Amino acid sequence: MSRSFSEKVTTRDGMRQALSIYAQQASTRLMKHQQVAKILTAFAGTSHYTEQIRYPSQMVRLPFPTADLVELTRAAHRLLPQIEEGVKWARAGVMLTDLKPAAVIQPLELFRHAHEDAGIATIIDQVQKKAGREVLGLGWGGMRPGPSWQMHRGMLSKRATTHWDELIVARA
Repeated sequence: MSRSFSEKVTTRDGMRQALSIYAQQASTRLMKHQQVAKILTAFAGTSHYTEQIRYPSQMVRLPFPTADLVELTRAAHRLLPQIEEGVKWARAGVMLTDLKPAAVIQPLELFRHAHEDAGIATIIDQVQKKAGREVLGLGWGGMRPGPSWQMHRGMLSKRATTHWDELIVARA
């Protein structure tokens, strides 16, 4: 998950929110495709056209392969000490690697967390499916209304090559 911001993020709290949202979206995609990840890389960047050029990143090896949104969000937040207040951040993202099918990986009981048994990820996913992605999230990623830096998509082009419902119809 990677996006450019419509408005520059200049605070660590703003970046915490962005990383939280992206980690939760990545978790949703993993669960949808029944995958787990072992490595999360969080990154941020300034504009190429600024004097304060910065591109911090943090690779985190997760203790075990997971799609758990709490663990992924916690891992993404490991980038925050490298985020400087006042710098105009233009983009941020979360990348997951070392993916495996979830059915193959069964963590030992010793490594399971109490929040996994509570089904927090499942509850949030069910609410988001019914009411929309922006309605509920974990921690900083659950703030409503949406953040001011969120990308504006009012003039988004049709996705005719990747979405059946937006396929172009030609009439002769």
